[in-house]
Amino acid sequence: MSISASRFRLVYQLLLVTLLYFTLVRISLLFLSWQDADIGPGDFLQIMFRGWIHDLVFYAYAALLPSLYLLLFPERWWHGRWNALLVHTTVFVSLYGLGFIAIAEILFWNEFSVRFNFIAVDYLVYRQEVTDNISESYPVPLLLGGIFLVTLVVYTLVRPGITKALQARQAFFSRMLMATAPALVATAGIFLVNQDLRHFSPNSYRNELASNGPYQFFAAFRNNELDYRLFYATIDDNEASTILKHEVKEDNATFARDGLYRIRRHVDNPGKEKRLNIMLIMVESLSARYLGVFGHRKHNTPNLDALAKQSLFFTRFYATGTRTTRGLEAITLSIPPTPGRSIVKRPGHESNMWSLGNVLKEKGYDVRFLYGGRGYFDNMSAFFSGNGYEVIDQSSVPDEDMVFTNAWGMSDEDLYRQALKAADRSWAAGKPFLQQIMTTSNHRPYTYPDGRIDIPSGSGRSGAVRYTDWAIGNFLARARKKPWFRDTLFVIVADHCASSAGKVDLPVKKYHIPLFIYAPEQLEPERIDKLASQIDLAPTLLALLNMDYDSVFFGRNILATPKKDERALVGNYQKLGLYQPGRLSVLSPKKEIQLQQNPESDNPTVTILETPDEFARRNIAYYQGAAWIYKHGLNAWKP
Repeated sequence: MSISASRFRLVYQLLLVTLLYFTLVRISLLFLSWQDADIGPGDFLQIMFRGWIHDLVFYAYAALLPSLYLLLFPERWWHGRWNALLVHTTVFVSLYGLGFIAIAEILFWNEFSVRFNFIAVDYLVYRQEVTDNISESYPVPLLLGGIFLVTLVVYTLVRPGITKALQARQAFFSRMLMATAPALVATAGIFLVNQDLRHFSPNSYRNELASNGPYQFFAAFRNNELDYRLFYATIDDNEASTILKHEVKEDNATFARDGLYRIRRHVDNPGKEKRLNIMLIMVESLSARYLGVFGHRKHNTPNLDALAKQSLFFTRFYATGTRTTRGLEAITLSIPPTPGRSIVKRPGHESNMWSLGNVLKEKGYDVRFLYGGRGYFDNMSAFFSGNGYEVIDQSSVPDEDMVFTNAWGMSDEDLYRQALKAADRSWAAGKPFLQQIMTTSNHRPYTYPDGRIDIPSGSGRSGAVRYTDWAIGNFLARARKKPWFRDTLFVIVADHCASSAGKVDLPVKKYHIPLFIYAPEQLEPERIDKLASQIDLAPTLLALLNMDYDSVFFGRNILATPKKDERALVGNYQKLGLYQPGRLSVLSPKKEIQLQQNPESDNPTVTILETPDEFARRNIAYYQGAAWIYKHGLNAWKP
């Protein structure tokens, strides 16, 4: 019996439609990134061929249950009215789902320049915030209506085929033969198709285009946590431990004891201890390139640009990751980005660690984490409350105390108002404070209170950056009137850059963020050109307080780091990097070691190393050591 006269006509007809949808999406994404992808004819053919393999395998997985239904559903019921209704409805819903996925992929690419990945997995978990964000950022009714109209047209075209399939009479043995094709393709996909298939080019855009969005979504779901030793290059543990201890050792530190990866040490900062307050502001998605002091020409950051001349201003400071939770993890715990999800988001394993908050709490500080959104998002409340912090978030603030909210939370000015109130409480109680503040306004849908700046709310990133700057300026103006102002370090840093996609795996320019430490009564302004990353902030702040403390931090005091030892750790959920000027070592799953030369450029030279060189061994020591220390609880809080 031919397929056209079989009930399995449904499977193969929808296969053609699915391949068409995914091909149109791939071509759309290609046009969106044509310049960055730098695609020649050969690249185009590679992208399409490898992409079709991913598309076919994903469809085979998706078709397994429908094929089982077509195989086992009895012939005497196949021609019934209820079965016809079910089949027509299922086809229509499937077509609508394809259209929805197509639009979602394009919007996701427009935001992140990648296929669905672990970010999409997180977004599925936190549906309310994401749904509200989408509804405030895009014309959702128009998009859904457009999908419906397209679905209606496609359904009309395939409906005659559905009717023929429902009229088909087919013996069980014939159905069994036709059901084997999806099963064989799915089986082949399990054993033969993996992430290596899409990694055919040193250009990350091309590799992403050769992927399939839904396929990558499930791959990300499966790989949200990665065992370092199973997936990454390793060296002898004794060697790695020795290298790591050398990397974290400073002249004023003494290790507590010998032992594998035992980096606990006593740090003796010279001078009389200063019990200064710390107001640590982590700004959402504030890339260095948005600031005028770094060359931006739209003058959206007059307050921060002026602050650069009044602060310790760090010009070569880098985010360790690409998500808020990575920034929180690095600044709070001073630990490199271990593969998979951030420690912040590992429920049951995120508490009682050596944190900046725990160190200062033991010194008698009031320690708080203030978040503009709801603290359950990304497991923030559990993480911070488990590591020494009192948590203040949107859910703990009365509605009448917030002048503006959007999908992600209250406006920055509302959040800063809560920070001022909390600081006043500590001052009244005679206690120094650490207040770690996480903002939300510089995030899509880019909305904020009216009348603050000259760019309308919701008009895009430029307005959000300008409002972010206005809110910081307004906050500092209010703080200057407080009695605790002269004894406070104001720290302003980004959690990550607004976009981290690039032609290579870890484009270091897209990890560059600003760092200001402002305390006009305590610190002389200075431009600091030393290379560092977020894991170095906590040790630097404690050094500015002349504070002696025990440490399991991976970071160093930036101000005392010799030039030869300057480095930055950067990564994403799979790629792990160690950066020094002119070179970047990258560790990848499948135990791959990559060396990028001239990583600051748009087209660095990429070399795959068969064995780790000295620089790669340093990189491995950081991440192999971090994985061991976290797994074995060596960074547990034990004052």
